[in-house]
Amino acid sequence: MTDRLLTPFLPPIAPGAADDLGIPESFVPWPLETGPEERSAPDLATSLARVNALGPWDWPEKPVVFISDLHADAESLLRSLVAARVILRTEPGLDEFRLTAFGKSCQIIIGGDCLDKGPSNLDLLESLATLMKSGADIVLLAGNHDLRLYLGLEALTVKRGSLNAHMFVRMGKKVMPLLKEVFDRYVETDEVLAGLPDEKTCRNLMIPSKKWTKQFPKAATRYLNDAAIRKEMRRLKKKTEKFADHAKEVGLSMRELYAAALKCRDLFIEPHGRYAWFFQSMKAVHLSGSLLFVHAGIDDSMAHQISTRGIAHVNRRFRKESRKDPFVFYSGTVANLMRTKYRDIDHPLTQKGVEDLHLAGIKMLVHGHINRHSGQELTSRHGLLHLEADITLDRHSRSTEGLEGIGTGATIIHPDGNIIGISRDYPHAKLFNPIEALEQHGWTP
Repeated sequence: MTDRLLTPFLPPIAPGAADDLGIPESFVPWPLETGPEERSAPDLATSLARVNALGPWDWPEKPVVFISDLHADAESLLRSLVAARVILRTEPGLDEFRLTAFGKSCQIIIGGDCLDKGPSNLDLLESLATLMKSGADIVLLAGNHDLRLYLGLEALTVKRGSLNAHMFVRMGKKVMPLLKEVFDRYVETDEVLAGLPDEKTCRNLMIPSKKWTKQFPKAATRYLNDAAIRKEMRRLKKKTEKFADHAKEVGLSMRELYAAALKCRDLFIEPHGRYAWFFQSMKAVHLSGSLLFVHAGIDDSMAHQISTRGIAHVNRRFRKESRKDPFVFYSGTVANLMRTKYRDIDHPLTQKGVEDLHLAGIKMLVHGHINRHSGQELTSRHGLLHLEADITLDRHSRSTEGLEGIGTGATIIHPDGNIIGISRDYPHAKLFNPIEALEQHGWTP
């Protein structure tokens, strides 16, 4: 099986390109038996048999290419688009490419977490903007890292209170490279700094006061359980203590950091800012056929709303509520779509939620957020099929986690029901067809 080529499922790649990218040109049936014990093959077989018994799958009308968790690595984005046969690069630059015929025919879903880590947030955004201007059909989903920037910047300027005063410092070390990039590219130092207060005042405008540590736990009881509140307080204590040190590590004083934050807000939040399109384009969820695309996962409340009121309602809630109180939104069930890992502190998904999704015709969740080191994984969580497609693309994470090279790969979903997972970290592309999978693996649920 390992010598079967991808050409029946994807256009041929340019000669030598697969070797240059480190990606496979052959495929094998999706190795469903692998994965942690809590997502064992019997559970997956049962979930797959269950959704197959509900009736025919509804597949997207045109091919879908899903790429998630780019984390500020534009080169990884472009290599992944080449691997998926979406673009041809005309020059080495990060905005020098054109759509292929396949790229013009498909829908590209960016699954969230475009920001943080590295090597360059702004380069990644410029490459994404070029891709959108090329005429590609793009869906941009919100990730928890993206959302934290938006809410943190909003918390700088809205009325600060006991619930939202910590939302900027909550971003911690991971936001510092972006703020440094913004400062270096867009802050006219002498003019801007001349209009700012001193170091101590600027620090106090970003970091909550000592009173906050007493006020927050009381105010947050309406939105978080005791365990979640304690975790939030521990997290904020650690981030507050190291906030100035992290700024110093990237070469910014408190005044310079505050100047960068205000400029970042102008660029991202103001309606005509250079990167305003990034948050203006975002959706919380996207539905294509029987597949629901999110960044992280889902809970019973969102499953019920999707089943009874539809996808458009959830996306309207996302746009409306994310522009209100930052903390209340981030702690709620809509933002849970971007941050859950199905922990005890997260909003729960139970059998009821899975049944609601099945009644709505949704048979599989496609998402990022949980990074994998051997390509995409198919799992069952609480009886709901999940296709986990965060394949550790950005160079910062790869270096930290012992993976070589620049991350490259994509998940391609065809209208004929075939799903292909390509990753440079697995020796073959993985081919999954839900109708054929049980028979291929000899499973009897």
